[in-house]
Amino acid sequence: MAAATVVAAMLLLGTGCSAAEAPKNPAPTPRPTTDAPPPRPAVPDIPVQGTDPRAVQSPVPPVRITVPDVAIDIAIEPVGVLADGSMELPADTGIAGWYEYGPGPASPAGATILAAHVDSLVYGLGPFSRLRELPAGAALSVTTADGAVHGYTIAAVAKVPKAEIPLDTVFDRSGPPTLVLITCGGQFNHDTGHYLDNILVTATPVAG
Repeated sequence: MAAATVVAAMLLLGTGCSAAEAPKNPAPTPRPTTDAPPPRPAVPDIPVQGTDPRAVQSPVPPVRITVPDVAIDIAIEPVGVLADGSMELPADTGIAGWYEYGPGPASPAGATILAAHVDSLVYGLGPFSRLRELPAGAALSVTTADGAVHGYTIAAVAKVPKAEIPLDTVFDRSGPPTLVLITCGGQFNHDTGHYLDNILVTATPVAG
């Protein structure tokens, strides 16, 4: 398999931000004093595996996703990789991130990855929180920057433990074109500050 991305946890409503919500140019972290315990290492929300993703030619980017059955109609922004090796995401739960070093909706092969935070202290519960309600067979569409509208049909909705995500299937670059929508779900681990599971929605392109 070619270079793959691994998309993992988002945030619980009412908790602080993790690595995926860090600003693009964060201020230096203050050095802890001798009176304070050292900070807990950040857990990358969306680590990246494989070769340098920047070597992949970027396709026409998606700019909007609509899922009528669950009233999702939000903008999409291209996102890359943070310094800690995790995929960045828009801080706003009302905006999805597209992994710009992977396939896009018009790519001839591979999975287009769209992910968003499920909730946030600042922005509240996000539209992707409703992904778990989607039935198989539901329709959705993704509009790209050139104005083309790409239709999809939901093939499966699954809650998967992060440690058990089938990377070869979900994050494929060479198989049939698919769309994968990802947010977090399941139980929240207060010790790590992350959910234990991901909600994975797999959709297939509508022919024609």
